[in-house]
Amino acid sequence: MNRAQKKEMFINTLVLTGKSQVTKSEITEICEKINIAHPYWFTNDEKNKVSRGVYKVPTGAVTTPVPAIAMTAQVLPMTKQVEKSENRIQNVQTDLDSTDLVPKSYKNYVPFGNFEDVLSIVNSQRFFPVFITGHSGNGKTMSIEQACAKSKRKFVCVSMTPETDESDLLGNFVLINGNMEWRDGPVTTAARQGAVLCIDEIDYGAQNLSSLQRVLEGKPFMLKKKGEMIVPAAGFTVFATANTKGKGSDDGRYMFTNVLNEAFLERFRTTMEQEFPPIKTERKIIEKELTSVGRADDDFAEKLVTWADVIRKTFADGGCDEVISTRRLVHIVETYGIFGDKMKAIGLCLNRFDDDTKASFLDLYTKVDAGANTEVILAATMATEESQIDENDIPF
Repeated sequence: MNRAQKKEMFINTLVLTGKSQVTKSEITEICEKINIAHPYWFTNDEKNKVSRGVYKVPTGAVTTPVPAIAMTAQVLPMTKQVEKSENRIQNVQTDLDSTDLVPKSYKNYVPFGNFEDVLSIVNSQRFFPVFITGHSGNGKTMSIEQACAKSKRKFVCVSMTPETDESDLLGNFVLINGNMEWRDGPVTTAARQGAVLCIDEIDYGAQNLSSLQRVLEGKPFMLKKKGEMIVPAAGFTVFATANTKGKGSDDGRYMFTNVLNEAFLERFRTTMEQEFPPIKTERKIIEKELTSVGRADDDFAEKLVTWADVIRKTFADGGCDEVISTRRLVHIVETYGIFGDKMKAIGLCLNRFDDDTKASFLDLYTKVDAGANTEVILAATMATEESQIDENDIPF
């Protein structure tokens, strides 16, 4: 029995109950009786919901025989003949259809920067697309996610790559059991469900983003391959995040970012510039992270934040080519939580930088922490590498 037949059997069985509404438990009982999986395609469809756990029974005629089930049956009068077609297009259920899209609150999150403005937009339930730009690791995407968590709003996030195309975003036909069936993309799913859509790292996308221009106007958009017009549900809106303003990366720090079309950028109502958090806020973030890994240490948090701030000011003045992001500080805390060695944690987390930058950053840290020196930090890192070599040299 294919997917279309199972769906038709389920609908017919609902009609035969003679009820106008059914509960979730009754649906489960029906599925067990006719031996099919839970119909998330039915229970996740907002137009079928009456209230929490209660669903409308569709009206219509029984067109296919269904197994006998232990319930009182009543055949409702036929209102419209259901057309049968072997080529009927079915939507393939994905995790986005069956998952609770409201994100969980992150206990260590500390609001800062544009968070209150983002929250106001999310709470408004209006279509108001926003472009958020700023350095990597400064909380752009998390601010949107946590605003949705606080507002109990559905949140769909898709990360762009140079290979992401229109089909990845809007949807495409996929081969299921020998049949070509339609699968919604994240943009279409968010529009159908009235969710907040976040297009992460949008400037990494290829130059075919014009497929989203209609989406960014909040108007109905066409799934060209399917011939279906999608009317976004109430509450749907779009946020885009990027490390650039859509003009590319002149200094080469953000490789493969694209220069975005002006007509595309004009669709966004506003552009928000996200900075790193103020020292006081960032210290609170790091203190919470230290506590969460069982290494509460306010003094270490103060030193890390002061060090990062000095590096960022040096970067702004042209004295160095890299910065220590808030995310990098959290990585140091997490590494410290595992190894219990502050210097080792700093050294390991600075290994992603070239030797000159790493040496410069270590030197700046020793000026913030009088008890630290470059040799100790490097020795802690080298000890890890040597121990790994020794283990690999052990004969079998």
